[in-house]
Amino acid sequence: MIMESLFRKKDIEKCMNPKNSNRGLKRSLGPVQLIIMGIGAIIGAGIFIVTGIASATAGPALVLSFIIAAVACVFTALCYAEFASMFPISGSVYTYTYVAMGEVWAWMIGWVLMFEYLISSAAIAVGWSGYVVSLLNSTGIILPKIITNPLGDGGLINLPALLIISLLTGILILGTHHSAKINTAIVVIKLAVIGLFIVVGAQFINLSNYHPFMPFGWLGVLQGAALIFFAYIGFDAVSTAAEETKNPQRSLPIGIICSLIICSILYIIVAVILTGMVPYKSVDFVAPVAFALEAVGANWAASIISIGALFGLTSVLLTLLFGQTRIFYAMSKDGLLPSCFSKIHSNFRTPIVSTLIVGAIAAFFASFFPLAIIVKLVNIGTLSAFIFIALSIIILRKQRPDIPRKFKCPLVPVIPVLSIIFCGCLIYNLDISTLERFAVSVLIGLAVYFAYGQRNSKLGEKRKIYGENSFYYRIRGYKFNKRNSK
Repeated sequence: MIMESLFRKKDIEKCMNPKNSNRGLKRSLGPVQLIIMGIGAIIGAGIFIVTGIASATAGPALVLSFIIAAVACVFTALCYAEFASMFPISGSVYTYTYVAMGEVWAWMIGWVLMFEYLISSAAIAVGWSGYVVSLLNSTGIILPKIITNPLGDGGLINLPALLIISLLTGILILGTHHSAKINTAIVVIKLAVIGLFIVVGAQFINLSNYHPFMPFGWLGVLQGAALIFFAYIGFDAVSTAAEETKNPQRSLPIGIICSLIICSILYIIVAVILTGMVPYKSVDFVAPVAFALEAVGANWAASIISIGALFGLTSVLLTLLFGQTRIFYAMSKDGLLPSCFSKIHSNFRTPIVSTLIVGAIAAFFASFFPLAIIVKLVNIGTLSAFIFIALSIIILRKQRPDIPRKFKCPLVPVIPVLSIIFCGCLIYNLDISTLERFAVSVLIGLAVYFAYGQRNSKLGEKRKIYGENSFYYRIRGYKFNKRNSK
């Protein structure tokens, strides 16, 4: 009985046709807003921070690292798009795994996603704070270390990081429609700033900086891809908005795939220009794009880029906070988390308690801990989630080929298998300490599941009442099969 409870699955028909009610989330997003949301989530830390770290590993071949990471994400995005077209409900890969593989796997993916969104949010808030401090320093305003450097000499708290998370949490509480408008404005500014870098930077390319092109061989390229994978996480946040999307079966695949393609093209162009402007050994880790412009004397452009970086990181932070609240909301509705996480505000129609809790946790980590090392932990968690969604596509295609699919991932099982292989290779190229930390977090997650989730699962409660072989379950299966056989 215990083993059966671990692998119980969500009702497919219920996930395909969620009930609309006034108590649910408000549907206000279309395909354009979803594409902008995806761009807002993807473009940010990848260009403004991670490119500097990865260039030291891959050299000028950083462009190949971006391409490899992009290909892995494209394969996964096709799997996401198929699931999003079938199950227009919150939860992203957590819900998809629950349907295809069972409860315990869904819980683990949900647990992993908590780390992805919460730790990423905190890390980006710290990066945002760093840009603010740098800009203020350039104008002669020096903030005291007690409010900017929590673990440094005389430091107590990272106040700018705390303030930006608090502000964005308030925006999310006001409603998805308002936060989508703000995100759109930020994304437009961010794209304009990146366009400025491309136009200005292209004039300072020195071809000698491309030699040697692969100073660390293919190993360096793969290690670079494993690091910059952090730059691409975020497109999956689009799928978390399923219950707030108009016509989700059509809009979600468009939002996921288009945002990833646009961002991949921009990343590759920026990588080519960046490594051509300055030698890879001298690229700054903290602000590589602004540093490259300063190195060639374009200080005016560097200042604009720094301001644009603030907008870019803000949009990423907004989308990550949004995604985590929807993961909590979905898990709470399933009983795997306390019911307070799915409480909806009566006026704004947003998950008020979930949003406040996510904001508080992210603000705590951003305020009191430097989180540079967590980038690798975020990567391995996301790569693991991507592997599970690819496996789920294969399993569901075999077990339930009759399910209507508005969008179908092409060449199944080839594309999902390629996704698994690419993600597995990137995990292999992460260091041992990252794998050890991830293993510890998984064990903690399992302990929480057995202590709370398994006992309070709503799916488990229904089956206690009705029984696995009851008339209730037989008639639901009969109705579903009858409907889809017509």
